[in-house]
Amino acid sequence: MNIKDIQDKIINEFDELIEWEDKYKKIIDMGREMPTLDESIKTDKYKLSGCQSQVWINAKLINGKIFFEADSDAAIVKGLVAMLVKVYSGHSPDEILINPPTFLERIGIDKHLSPTRKNGLGAMMKQIQMYAVAFKAINKKAN
Repeated sequence: MNIKDIQDKIINEFDELIEWEDKYKKIIDMGREMPTLDESIKTDKYKLSGCQSQVWINAKLINGKIFFEADSDAAIVKGLVAMLVKVYSGHSPDEILINPPTFLERIGIDKHLSPTRKNGLGAMMKQIQMYAVAFKAINKKAN
C-alpha cells in the first residue's frame, strides 16, 4: 500500500467514529497496538525535543525503505506517533518527503489537540522527514 492509500484508510476508520471521545480512544488503541520499543532506544539520542511528553523515534534504512520505531510515555501521544509510523514506515525517502500528513487535518485531529500536543505532533513529523532527508543523502552517496 502506498502512503496515500494508508492515509485514506485511516481517514475512513475515523470517519466511522462520530464522537471525539471515540476518536481519542481509537488513537490510544493505535498506540497500544504498536510494538514495544527496545529500552536501548529510549535514550537522549532518539528522544525528541519540542514535545511535552517523552517521545523516542528511531529509523533504519533497509533496501531503500525507511522503517520507523517509536514510543511515548503518554497514551495519546503514543497513538499519534503510532499513526505516523503506520503511514510512513516501509516507504522510500522520496515517498515520505512528497506525501505530507494530510490525514491529520482530514480526521480533524489538528483542531482537537492542545497547542503543546500540536507542537509535539509537528516535531514528530519533522523528525520523520529529517530521517528521510538523511537517508536520501546516504542513498545518493551509495549510488
